[in-house]
Amino acid sequence: MDQDKDVRGEPDRRHTPRPWLGRRAVRGLLVMLVLGAVLAVGVMWGELRGSNRASGTKMATTPQGGPAAGDNRGAAMPGMPGMAPGKAQQGGGPSSDEQMVEVSLTPEAAERAGIKTAVVRSGASVSAITVPGTVMSNAYRDTKVNALVGGIVRQVSVELGSPVESGQPLAVIFSIELAEAQMKYLSMRAMLEADHQKLVRTEKLVGLGAASRQELEEVTATHASRATEVAAARQRLLLFGLSPDQVAQLRDASHVVSEVTVHAPGDGVVIARAVNPGQVVPSGQELFMVTDLKTVWVIGDLYEKDFATVRVGSPATVMVTSASDRQLRGRVAYIDPRVDPATRTAKVRIEVPNVSGDLRLGMFVNVSFETGGPRMTLVPRSAVQSIGDRSVVYVPADGEEGRFIERTVKLGRATGDVVEVLAGVKPGERVVTDGSFFLRAEATRTRSGG
Repeated sequence: MDQDKDVRGEPDRRHTPRPWLGRRAVRGLLVMLVLGAVLAVGVMWGELRGSNRASGTKMATTPQGGPAAGDNRGAAMPGMPGMAPGKAQQGGGPSSDEQMVEVSLTPEAAERAGIKTAVVRSGASVSAITVPGTVMSNAYRDTKVNALVGGIVRQVSVELGSPVESGQPLAVIFSIELAEAQMKYLSMRAMLEADHQKLVRTEKLVGLGAASRQELEEVTATHASRATEVAAARQRLLLFGLSPDQVAQLRDASHVVSEVTVHAPGDGVVIARAVNPGQVVPSGQELFMVTDLKTVWVIGDLYEKDFATVRVGSPATVMVTSASDRQLRGRVAYIDPRVDPATRTAKVRIEVPNVSGDLRLGMFVNVSFETGGPRMTLVPRSAVQSIGDRSVVYVPADGEEGRFIERTVKLGRATGDVVEVLAGVKPGERVVTDGSFFLRAEATRTRSGG
């Protein structure tokens, strides 16, 4: 019976599960996981601080000791102090490329990098109106060379595009008309001499009483008329191209010349040539076009909406399309009062110096007119560096030589050597110009952990 009681009255404890053993195992596992997480955080924090100290570049912090704007140290660790709930899980913290960093350089390193700074200034905003244009000669300096006498062209001594000087021979024309005019001049001079002798004899006869006063008056009138005809014949020879010396040397038929030389009217370039040797030309025909190209015109089309902005006397910049770095300065000399009904534009003329001869007739160029606007913050173009999709400048830290702060800026329009800054720096601050590329390289190396 006792044996049966042991078997039936008390359960066999050898086969009963022990709950306290399972709870101990769970606690031990949790403790190991917590210790492992704490150890991993400590190792990461130590490596981050050691890397910053080794590179000489540190993250910017706020005066309260917390991370500054753009500093994401610990942003990837959920639940750390200072993190807004849910930020780490969403991954919404700034990336490492957007961190504000400080670059520290020794005096020797700063000297090797050639660090130079410039003051951020405030200036009037400048907008530009750009229109296409065409180079033309200065019409006020174009000189047409015409044939003063008809004849046959015997010689042409200049070519198209040749530079010429004032008085330089351009062509020689053989002219029968010129020879006939000289012969007529000689005949008139002979008749004038005869009339002059007759006038002298008549004056003597009147003095002796052998001639009347009426005869003297008739001879005097004839002499005056002959002198007028000789003067007209002489002037005609001058108009035909003979010089005063050539006319003075014309004493008899042996001095008659049948060729006249056409001379350049001034210094310039031959831009048109309409004759060749052997060609018959009438009196007054255009032979050459000589122009002074030291000043040229650029003709552009100005739209109606820009009439109030561009005025006569406004400065203009001519940009040669074939050479992007070539710019010439000029001024607006004329705006056509007429508007083309088809294009709704008016012709604008800019006078541009062309002493070097870079502008050629017919060349296409771009004309830019500068217009003033409100004041804005300007920094030198060399001070701006690009990091990804950001633009940054480097500002020297106050009171700490060799320490520079990277600052993100928002840029506006770029004009010439300056760039408009909409946000990031203020007028009066200093930014690094020469050497900013070196600072960007140092900051990039620090971010990459180099």
